[in-house]
Amino acid sequence: MKLKEFVKGLSVKQIVLSLITVISFLVFAILTIWSDIKVKGLTDQQAAARWDEDGGSAQVSCFVAEHVEIDEFKIMSFEKQLEQSLMEVLPAEDKILQKGRRLFIDAYASLGKITVKSDKSQLEEVNAVGIGGDFFQFHPLQLVSGRYFSGNDLMKDAVILDQDGAWQLFGSSDIEGKSVMIGDVPHYVAGVVKRPEGKFAENAGLDKTIVFVSNETLESYGVSDGISVYEVTAPNPVKNFVYNCVKEKLGVDEGDMVVVENSSRYKAESLIPVILEFGSRSMQNTAVKFPYWENIGRGWEDVKALVLLFQLVFLLVPAVIIAAFLWTKWKNRNFTWRDIVNLIVKAKDNLVQKARGEKNKWEQF
Repeated sequence: MKLKEFVKGLSVKQIVLSLITVISFLVFAILTIWSDIKVKGLTDQQAAARWDEDGGSAQVSCFVAEHVEIDEFKIMSFEKQLEQSLMEVLPAEDKILQKGRRLFIDAYASLGKITVKSDKSQLEEVNAVGIGGDFFQFHPLQLVSGRYFSGNDLMKDAVILDQDGAWQLFGSSDIEGKSVMIGDVPHYVAGVVKRPEGKFAENAGLDKTIVFVSNETLESYGVSDGISVYEVTAPNPVKNFVYNCVKEKLGVDEGDMVVVENSSRYKAESLIPVILEFGSRSMQNTAVKFPYWENIGRGWEDVKALVLLFQLVFLLVPAVIIAAFLWTKWKNRNFTWRDIVNLIVKAKDNLVQKARGEKNKWEQF
């Protein structure tokens, strides 16, 4: 009954402004929840969260220009420098916790084309990713059958096909252990994965069959553009520590690479530069070719930045309405500053008296 009376006492203007405020907050909440769910679904961007549940690590990716040469020796040299830098800055208790487990994980990849043959058919010059290190810890594609392989495996004869490739070669996706020929050298199918789907995935190059082989296989029997991607997840004792290590110690000129801190790229402070660079962000002055997962990540970065703009608008509208309401109430107030001061003093005196009463009670016991 009181609620009805309260609503009847409101003017049409007050009711409309109240509805706008409530709807704005609801839209803000919906946008926040939806965008957070979408970002958490980008498994390629969540390696740090999977590796370190406490949130003390960062995932950093480096993409280099086509004319830059990176080999395993340069990566090994960086790994030693990174380990040394971490041991110098990590607190003693963190060093103890690291005993018995790896200090960081990393991976590298090359892009190119390769031909894969089976007894029934062949995939002629299909898109291929040559992997090294812990690639599938950074990119846990959905397995349909089989398992992942590691770029650190002693034997470099494993292949992972997507579903389309598996059906073209064998007419099935349950083909773990099947033999294929790459450059007249036997390889085996370790597993079959489902390609990421959606508009961004298709635009990023996942509208066609893709296979994953070792970097050595792609270099030896396919057409490789060379190692162009390096990724690492490591403890991040201070902000941008891992990011700066990659930028300064990998041995690539700053103008020939794009370095991304994946673990913080969708936070508001990181999205503001994306908004400010609107119109020029897609213009590249370096010959950096992004792999499909980074193109998808950049696409969602743009979406998240746009969502942030709408979030700010839907927060600003109710903020203005509430501020105007409070200002109106303040202008029409029937009390003075002296009344406010007296109210505060009275409240303080009541608290003091209450505390003394409680003290007296305990003393009586």
